[in-house]
Amino acid sequence: MIPTVTLAPGYVIPRLIKGGWQLAGGHGAVGDAEAMADMFAYAEAGITAFDCADIYTGVEERIGAFLRAWWARHGETAPRIRVHTKCVPDLDALPTLTRADLEWTIDRSRARLGVETLDLVQFHWWDYAVPGMAEALHHLDALRREGKIAQLGLTNTDTPHLRAFLDAGIPIVSHQVQLSLLDRRPLGAMAALCRERGVSLLCYGALAGGFFHERWLGAPEPTEPLENRSLVKYKLIIDECGGWERFQALLALLARLAEPRGATIGAVAIRAVLDEPAVGAVIAGARHARHLAATVAACTMAPFTAAERAALDALLAEAPGPSGDVYALERDRTGRHGAIMRYNLNRTAAQG
Repeated sequence: MIPTVTLAPGYVIPRLIKGGWQLAGGHGAVGDAEAMADMFAYAEAGITAFDCADIYTGVEERIGAFLRAWWARHGETAPRIRVHTKCVPDLDALPTLTRADLEWTIDRSRARLGVETLDLVQFHWWDYAVPGMAEALHHLDALRREGKIAQLGLTNTDTPHLRAFLDAGIPIVSHQVQLSLLDRRPLGAMAALCRERGVSLLCYGALAGGFFHERWLGAPEPTEPLENRSLVKYKLIIDECGGWERFQALLALLARLAEPRGATIGAVAIRAVLDEPAVGAVIAGARHARHLAATVAACTMAPFTAAERAALDALLAEAPGPSGDVYALERDRTGRHGAIMRYNLNRTAAQG
């Protein structure tokens, strides 16, 4: 049921990836047994790629425990589980970052996941004004050649830097970006570059932190404090798109598209992202397996007609949302989007 995409020769993943951020507890406590059951449910439904990060507290360890349980249950017949993690050095550590720091971080992720080789490492650099990102990527590429990493990717990098790294010969196969019907920043120069150079976009935020859901259709505009950081983050994006009234018009249109398909607003929102030519896969961040069927429906529903897509595009054109390159708003630490980010969640010191 789940279509696949090839990121690199011999490296195939489903076009839906299970996100891991919610397992860190930022959206409420998740028990170990519940997390394990949910991971089994997603994998057995064909969503056999998981996304996580070294800065998601406890998530690499939880996925490592799942991998051991998966192989114990299924043995040699088990479908291959791909785990995509991130390497996110602290902002404060960037000026003094060394190869030893990076290798220590990679070895820590390998130990947490219980694997010899990390399937995909997605690298993030907080501040372009601090030199060293290219050098760090060359260090990670050396670790790839040594067998500690299978594939290299980036996350939240702008178009000029991605082009420069590709031109320097760094074998980047994917780029994880925020992309949704509300935030279409990656669909300009970034998407063109990725299609030209064979880099797949792996997209988070397609559900706008849960705002693309029936419970928000017709609901009054939420006010602070919102219940989790995802809602805070994506409410700012809604504001960039013309505010709550215009968002209600978008939700109403998605509900009309969902109804004849027996689908949900969320499934339609995911499908709209999957249909973008540069997109390899969508990272679905649902907390619970009870959302699984609705998520899978994004792949199995009837495609949009030309008239439906035209209506959607016309509505989006009325309020195109945030502008600029990928993650530019979030990099401005003095602005509303950057002020909610957390920049120092890791330990990159080689001494541990």
